Amino acid sequence: MHRTSALVADKLKAFGVDDIVTGLGRTAMLLGAAKYLAEMRNFDGTCVVIFQPAEEGGGGGKEMVDDGMMEQFSIDEVYGMHNMPGLPLGEFAIRPGAFFAAADQFEIHVEGKGRHAAKPHETIDTTLVAAHIVMALQSIAARNVNPLHSVVVSTCTFRTESEAHNVIPQHVLLKGTVRTHDADVGDLAETSLIKLATATAEAFGATATVNYTRGYPVMVNSEEQTEFAAGVAAKVSGKDTIHAAAIMGGEDFAYMLEARPGAYILVGNGDTAMVHHPEYNFDDDVIPAGCSWWAEIIESRMPAA
Repeated sequence: MHRTSALVADKLKAFGVDDIVTGLGRTAMLLGAAKYLAEMRNFDGTCVVIFQPAEEGGGGGKEMVDDGMMEQFSIDEVYGMHNMPGLPLGEFAIRPGAFFAAADQFEIHVEGKGRHAAKPHETIDTTLVAAHIVMALQSIAARNVNPLHSVVVSTCTFRTESEAHNVIPQHVLLKGTVRTHDADVGDLAETSLIKLATATAEAFGATATVNYTRGYPVMVNSEEQTEFAAGVAAKVSGKDTIHAAAIMGGEDFAYMLEARPGAYILVGNGDTAMVHHPEYNFDDDVIPAGCSWWAEIIESRMPAA
């Protein structure tokens, strides 16, 4: 309680945040706000509470938009929030325009000629070929894309068909991701990746088959809604809202922001390990700030008559 503003403290009494247990994370924030709003009704309009499934790679936001959620519930604006390790607990950060990156995926299947490791001259060494491909892909950011633009190409899986110490494999699988903040850069990265992979393999006498999948689009915050969300955040935290740097992570809330104007904000989770790290810990003390931001968004945007 001592870490929250007076506004947060006032609202806590109404939505009984002490009953919200650990482990619910961001869902708890929205549930707490929904409980408060349903009981107090201190707004004039309709509030739609969205619990988005399959965010991590499943594209749940796209499925909801494609199913007609915006039209069915007459949604005019949409807001989202995520907790952010490294940002002071209960403080907020946001930016207008491109915020989170487009996130594409690729698989490269390298086919050569496997043999015993004692006779490398009789092989087309797929391990060697794949290693050259991994290195060549880094030239996309270094030499193909304007250095003023953002692009990340990461090869995250390097898998051979053999685990033996003395076998040069016939096949190697590479998997990775490409992240950009600009559609034209995304197109360039895809074209360059396919050319580099296939040409590098061909130079060694191997073949490379590339499967490139476009993933989440760039998440773009609307100017007006971002300014409004930042003002609410400052009111809740009692501190200036931080102007966030662009992030190369992907977020399928981008599909909702393509369908309606809105904004996505980060709330500080304190000094903890980053999300997806095995030592990441959601700090329950951030729940009051998150609940209050959601509630204040509704009460400020649609004030009671």
